[in-house]
Amino acid sequence: MTTRIDRRFAALRAESRAGLVTFLTAGDPDAETSLAILRALPQAGADVVELGMPFTDPMADGPAIQASSQRALKTGQTLRKTLAMVRTFRAGDDATPIVLMGYYNPIYIYGVDRFLVDAREAGVDGLIVVDLPPEEDEELCLPALKAGLNFIRLATPTTDDRRLPAVLANTSGFVYYVSITGITGSAAPDTGKVTGAVARIKRHTALPVCVGFGVRTAEHARAIAEGADGVVVGSALVDAVRASLDDEGRATRATVTAVTGLVSALAAGVRGARRVAAE
Repeated sequence: MTTRIDRRFAALRAESRAGLVTFLTAGDPDAETSLAILRALPQAGADVVELGMPFTDPMADGPAIQASSQRALKTGQTLRKTLAMVRTFRAGDDATPIVLMGYYNPIYIYGVDRFLVDAREAGVDGLIVVDLPPEEDEELCLPALKAGLNFIRLATPTTDDRRLPAVLANTSGFVYYVSITGITGSAAPDTGKVTGAVARIKRHTALPVCVGFGVRTAEHARAIAEGADGVVVGSALVDAVRASLDDEGRATRATVTAVTGLVSALAAGVRGARRVAAE
């Protein structure tokens, strides 16, 4: 079964360029503004959108994304509302891939079977669930694949060649390479090491490899895009949301454009890369 993610990366290969993958937390800073940002992302240059599922204890995330989850939860965001947001987005955009990213607990509480049916119906294309290792594939990964959703796995600098086959076994859509050890937004990646790591992963899989954690500027994005199939940016965009809010943490007229302006700059960086990625 070919998904929107598969089609998008095939199109990017045809254009001989990397993709820009943007992450934002659903419902941050409120449902209406979050939807407006989501709708504006493709036009600004996002090729794939990761939508964070707000959670009270996002253990792999740094302060910026943790705070975005708290803002979203405070204004009443739920997993059901996140799926409704995707459904509304799909009414005007049937091409841009949407990946839900987060933790297993909200999905478990929702009910796995019901969640997969509702996610597919809403127009979700893939899942990244950071706290489910390959040993737990029967919990969600295999049912998701059966339901027609890509299940995207994380590889890290500590994922050696012995562990990599297990990580890749049921991965689909793309592989998300975490460029640093630690939490999101905590450091800038070493592009030389990243290029080598991507090449190593590609020796084990034909899937696209996208690189995230620590990418904050157009220059970072351009450098990473020279050796990867996609560049993932999250904390920098979440920071742009936060910086645009008023003193009471509410959206302003600048909130949407603060995000889309940065996305446009990042997209220009990605598109300006000289491709050296191994095919």
